[in-house]
Amino acid sequence: MSESRGPDGPDEEHVRPSGAVEALGALTEALEGVERARGQLFGFHQLTGGADLTLDRAVELLRMGGHADQADLVEREILGRNVIPGRWTFQIVEAYDDTYYRPFVAVEERVRRELVGGRRHLYEAEMKEARRTRGHPHHTARP
Repeated sequence: MSESRGPDGPDEEHVRPSGAVEALGALTEALEGVERARGQLFGFHQLTGGADLTLDRAVELLRMGGHADQADLVEREILGRNVIPGRWTFQIVEAYDDTYYRPFVAVEERVRRELVGGRRHLYEAEMKEARRTRGHPHHTARP
């Protein structure tokens, strides 16, 4: 699709300029995968942090139950431990963001800006146009 179809078509932000390349779609799809991976990394961060905080209760209960040696072991060996050498999970998230995520986002934005003027979701907009029923109140082109 290379032009808007009037008021019953997509807005200009969702119309593919002529000459736009299919490779941009693959690049954006790859970024979506990275976004999902980053979400999983935050899940890892939150679950690990939550487990570490729960250890406080485990240590307390061990002590209350008369198991001071075991409480000391958990406190000394696990509580507050690095998850990889020298790093807690927040440092892993920060390193991922700084080393991979932010540069990936910046490159995708630059390529999208250079090739299609920064427009987003062009493939999806074209799919919407192809799949919607014109004239149906729940299939409108625009909000």
